[in-house]
Amino acid sequence: MRAPRASRRLPVGAELTGRGVDFRVWAPRARRVEVVLDDGATAVALTPEGGGYHGGLVEAATRGTHYRFRLDGGRLLPDPASRFQPQGPHGPSQVVDPSAFPWTDAGWRGVGLAGQVLYEMHVGTFTREGTWEAATRELRELARAGITVVELMPVAEFPGRFGWGYDGVDLFAPTRLYGEPDDFRRFVDRAHAVGLGVVLDVVYNHVGPDGSYLQEFSATYFTDRYPNEWGEAVNFDGEGSGPVREFVLANAACWIDEYHLDGLRLDATQQIYDASPEHILAALSRRVRVAAQGRATLLIAENEPQDVRLVQPLEAGGYGLDAVWNDDFHHAAVVALTGLTAAYYSDYRGTAQEFVSAMKRGFLYQGQRYRWQKKRRGTPTLGLPPATFVTFIQNHDQIANSANGYRRHLLTSPGRYRAMTVLMLLGPGTPMLFQGQEFGASAPFLYFADHEPDLARLVRRGRAEFLRQFPALAAPEMQRRLSDPADPATFEQSKLDLSERERHAETYALHRDLLALRREDAVFASQRAGGLDGAVLSREAFVLRYFDGAQGDRLLLVNLGRELSIDPAPEPLLAPPGGAHWELRLSSDDPRYGGFGTAPIEGDEGWHLAAESAIVLRPAPDTDPDA
Repeated sequence: MRAPRASRRLPVGAELTGRGVDFRVWAPRARRVEVVLDDGATAVALTPEGGGYHGGLVEAATRGTHYRFRLDGGRLLPDPASRFQPQGPHGPSQVVDPSAFPWTDAGWRGVGLAGQVLYEMHVGTFTREGTWEAATRELRELARAGITVVELMPVAEFPGRFGWGYDGVDLFAPTRLYGEPDDFRRFVDRAHAVGLGVVLDVVYNHVGPDGSYLQEFSATYFTDRYPNEWGEAVNFDGEGSGPVREFVLANAACWIDEYHLDGLRLDATQQIYDASPEHILAALSRRVRVAAQGRATLLIAENEPQDVRLVQPLEAGGYGLDAVWNDDFHHAAVVALTGLTAAYYSDYRGTAQEFVSAMKRGFLYQGQRYRWQKKRRGTPTLGLPPATFVTFIQNHDQIANSANGYRRHLLTSPGRYRAMTVLMLLGPGTPMLFQGQEFGASAPFLYFADHEPDLARLVRRGRAEFLRQFPALAAPEMQRRLSDPADPATFEQSKLDLSERERHAETYALHRDLLALRREDAVFASQRAGGLDGAVLSREAFVLRYFDGAQGDRLLLVNLGRELSIDPAPEPLLAPPGGAHWELRLSSDDPRYGGFGTAPIEGDEGWHLAAESAIVLRPAPDTDPDA
């Protein structure tokens, strides 16, 4: 394979030069490749460059020019590496100049893993307008609330008027639905100005079923040698995979370089198959760090089997990613909050032991047999920093995996939800909120996807079939009530009402105060390996102790059940440091958060934990040593 010209930013695509536009595309089956400009009269043949690449300079093209490729005299096709599709994936590509944007973030040093609070955002539903411009106006408020990193759901171009983004087909082109590429850049630039990092969810395990033209250029983009629940797997290790690997690596680097993003979240990595000497994810980790040019970057994986190899160092044979979603914590939390134990919740009990174990060790399943899948699940986490594990009680998938897309706070009691929120936001992992969670959004989040009628019917049927794993949703009366993904009303229902920040002030105050405590209290902020221990106090109550000799320990008491009296209290973790007693730092029962007040926790008759509550205690010097 001949290397691209040194002046190019990417190995493929359309790039502006001082003499026109330099086009390059990989089309190994084609003998003749032409660039056809939007005037319909200009067609320029590209020069074969070896390895299936074709390239050349078109002087008549400039910034904003619309163009397509034509292979061997066939139909006109959009550029596989298009940087913008103004008319959607079936229309022409547009020449974009990524160097023209006036960035103001030269002093921004990126984001690492420690101390981050993630915020998952779907741009189309985050605001009523559903645009980059509207979302940009809200960034300062997110920073004020204590968010540190926005994690964007996928934005690569996809067909239709709305969708989640996981069926993207033009991997280099941010969708036209939210604005133009520079609107995206402006969002990132403003985020950095207010102290927020931005991470993008990318999908490298498949492409969408409508609007992808990759196979027109080469059949070796995909392979049928591996199973994939969303279509053909991407070919990272078979015949002709070299340019495919380079395509994906260039895409990852492009987001970091041209959009100044602070990292990537990698979707469903268990379906990224690669038997090459260097796994594509390890290669991606290296490429992203180089593209960042010294800025810190954050690489997060979704991995259902919970394989820690993803987050082990490259030099130790790992893939060099930074963090991984912790589904175990989510599933245990849902069981504790709602009592649901069907389908993939069936191997969890929502007990105190599970939460103590999750806080201390990350994954709950580290190789034990998992009945739902009828096989072992997970890998040992020993030695991994606590921040490695992204903890959440809501995300896009899990909210939508219900009949009505209800948020968790609507499926449980207020007290239990507040207590679980305290645990998640003060735990040693890296917490993630789903948009609107911080103020108790009333809007559901449903599955929506706008496809042409035949495909829409298949999607609707597939979605209903997927939800049948929950027995209640398999009932005919519930199947009839499922929202239609293709109905614009399904999309509209999912949009946030940001004025609920004021109307749900108690919920918003709880989240802001917890994030401030996490940020400002050195003990909670440390996320130190081995800095936490825990003990079960009852089936639904437990204590976590955060150790810090210099700052003094912290105690977090969580009771997800009924009132609990502990007398006697032969649990060493409850004992205050020498010469000190415990004083209240925060209570989920504070009236400011919608609670009914907090009675004394410790007295002459032992310890008393209110029902469905969480308490944070810190040491204070004893004034009466005989008390």
